[in-house]
Amino acid sequence: MSFTGLDVFDTTLQKTNSWLNELGELLGSDDRRYAYLALRCTLQALRDRLTVDEAAELGAQLPMLVRGIYYEGWRPTGKPLRIRTKAEFLDRVVRDLRTDDPVDPELLVSAVFEVLARRVTAGEIEDVTLMLPAELQALWPGRTRAA
Repeated sequence: MSFTGLDVFDTTLQKTNSWLNELGELLGSDDRRYAYLALRCTLQALRDRLTVDEAAELGAQLPMLVRGIYYEGWRPTGKPLRIRTKAEFLDRVVRDLRTDDPVDPELLVSAVFEVLARRVTAGEIEDVTLMLPAELQALWPGRTRAA
């Protein structure tokens, strides 16, 4: 069934819905808006923590609609941001969520990182994680949790 009449748009909608469904399962929520916000806020915080070149390399592997979310509002000047701790990164994500609902930011970010690790090449994930502080690397699947 075609939603838009254009295969390229239908394909990216299908892929994006698949990402959101997977993320919702990992978050233990069927609230698609919450999954979207988790994806958007985490991707954008990650993007701003990477060098411009690495941000572009990661963006190139995202489905078209997710790539649009990733690049929305991006200003590459002054990047990467100097987010040096896990707490700073999680605070950024929660601030951008703009919700009064209780959120476990570590679970949220870990879930988004899990989806990325499943959907993006291992080599690219390795490049991304190596640019992050150790305690932030620990939020990625298969990495040792920082104490």
